[in-house]
Amino acid sequence: MTTQTVSAPPKRRSIREQWNNLSRPAQWAILIPVVVLIYFLPVLNPPLIATTGTDFPTAMFDVARYALVAIGLNVVVGQAGLLDLGYVGFFAVGAYVAALFTSPNSTLSKLPYLWTLPLAMVVTMIFGVILGTPTLRLRGDYLAIVTLGFGEIIRLVADNVDPLRGQSGFERVGTNANGTPFFANATAWYWLTITIIIAILLLVGNLERSRVGRAWVSIREDEDVAEIMGVPVFKFKIWAFVIGAAIGGLSGALYAGKLGFVNNQSFDVITSMLFLAAVVLGGAGNKVGVLLGAAVVAYLPLRFVQLAEYNYLIFGIALIILMIFRPQGLLGARQRLLARGRQAYQRLLGRGEQISGESALAADTTGGPR
Repeated sequence: MTTQTVSAPPKRRSIREQWNNLSRPAQWAILIPVVVLIYFLPVLNPPLIATTGTDFPTAMFDVARYALVAIGLNVVVGQAGLLDLGYVGFFAVGAYVAALFTSPNSTLSKLPYLWTLPLAMVVTMIFGVILGTPTLRLRGDYLAIVTLGFGEIIRLVADNVDPLRGQSGFERVGTNANGTPFFANATAWYWLTITIIIAILLLVGNLERSRVGRAWVSIREDEDVAEIMGVPVFKFKIWAFVIGAAIGGLSGALYAGKLGFVNNQSFDVITSMLFLAAVVLGGAGNKVGVLLGAAVVAYLPLRFVQLAEYNYLIFGIALIILMIFRPQGLLGARQRLLARGRQAYQRLLGRGEQISGESALAADTTGGPR
């Protein structure tokens, strides 16, 4: 008696798989026009996405600013799995560094605005080490409470320390000696921010593919197992915290320069929750996902002004629905390590390995070996 093997119909590849199968030149041939289109969005002002209550270039700068914040927070939350509820504290430190060294209200020596961008990154990295060294041995809810307290401490210090001017704040931030703003319009600020985002994405992408990125993934998935396998967990958690802090400080300095005014009212807990919502909504651990989440969080209240007062309610409901039906976010993290392990197993034995519970169940129901 002979048995016939019926070949299964070819599985339709997802967009992600199709993209990964493209050669590097083909990927760049698609990416370059997309990047050019993103650059020229404030100039084109497409009617379908144009904002009514806010100047469109200003709205696009806000989207870019949130995107940069989301990239930094994604390093901490998405890559290393550290729940940071006080990320707005790093954002505030960067904004105050730009204000203290450029505003005429400050008594410190004045610097050219562009010099304050790397300075803000260095200062926030120092704050990241100061905060992370005693607290990153905590996990989960305990770490979240400590970081939440850090964000509130920064805001209260800005309110009560006289040189930081409390609610009076700093005026003409980012101006030169003549009082002229660094950029005269929001479009130029948008272009600067997009350029910085591209550079940060290249840097973070290289880190993800390096030993550092693999260590972050192992810590995120199971910290105890990572430590048993020889990963210096504490060191790599500090790395994630410091890199995320630097990007947060950079975004704060850009925000201060564009707005031209900094006080303690812009750095509350709600703002920090919106930053975290962008990462969770888009998909923690996925760079493209967090960019999408940041665009949603920043753009929708500016596009639909009549719903702006309900934006926290809408985002809350959206996050609840997302956690129920798609907990990995709109674009979940790519499990590259599992994918490469599966490919190696196939090359070694000539067949696939049942790694997940769903795959094993599928094999069982089709009559295959378990």
